[in-house]
Amino acid sequence: MEDEKLPLTSHLEELRKRIIVCLIAVGLGFAVSYCFAEQLFAFISRPLAAVLPPNSSFIFTGITEAFFTYLKLSFFSGVFLASPVIIYEIWKFVAPGLYEKEKKYVVPFVFFATFFFVCGIVFCYVIVLPAAFKFFVSYNTSTIRMLPSLVEYLSFTCIFLLAFGVVFEVPVFIICLSKLGVIKEQHLRSNRKLVIIIAFIIAALLTPTPDAINQSLMAIPIIVLYEISILAVRFTAKKNQEKK
Repeated sequence: MEDEKLPLTSHLEELRKRIIVCLIAVGLGFAVSYCFAEQLFAFISRPLAAVLPPNSSFIFTGITEAFFTYLKLSFFSGVFLASPVIIYEIWKFVAPGLYEKEKKYVVPFVFFATFFFVCGIVFCYVIVLPAAFKFFVSYNTSTIRMLPSLVEYLSFTCIFLLAFGVVFEVPVFIICLSKLGVIKEQHLRSNRKLVIIIAFIIAALLTPTPDAINQSLMAIPIIVLYEISILAVRFTAKKNQEKK
């Protein structure tokens, strides 16, 4: 930790500069994304388009719905593109307040947190969304036809993608608690049954649909990630013992 202590006004000024840089990065990402908004929506709508009947299409019922849907999508994409800059600016703001031994954990933490978050999004896009949409489209009949709207689809998909991205952070969260000495491997092993129950409760809360299929598609990865966390905690504990 740096010896020199800055006054509150200096910290606020530093925070303001970091926020401005982040906003500029998001703005640039938004501008680039908006230029490709149509292609981005075609990409994000592919899981549903693949299971819809031939000649199906999205609709919008409000005059400005398509415009604002593209704006939302461009904003989400802009934040994603700017995320390396945002992470870097957060690091530059908090780094002076960390000890040297704490700083060495920051890069691995950021790397694995980003890695697992992206894995969650990819898992949702490739496996969960196609299965979910196939289930919902199965309710199409000769008298009932699905006509998905742009804004509804984008909201539904973003909630799913974000939920799975957050859920896949379980190993990172548990390892951090282990490093802080809050939990140990034995504690994790003894709570397996409870975790299974909690996993399905979390899945029921985070998935915007009540069907068991989508809840299972979220709950099962949570359980698997929990087991991975146990192995990771055991590995880090052995490493610490070897150093001692």
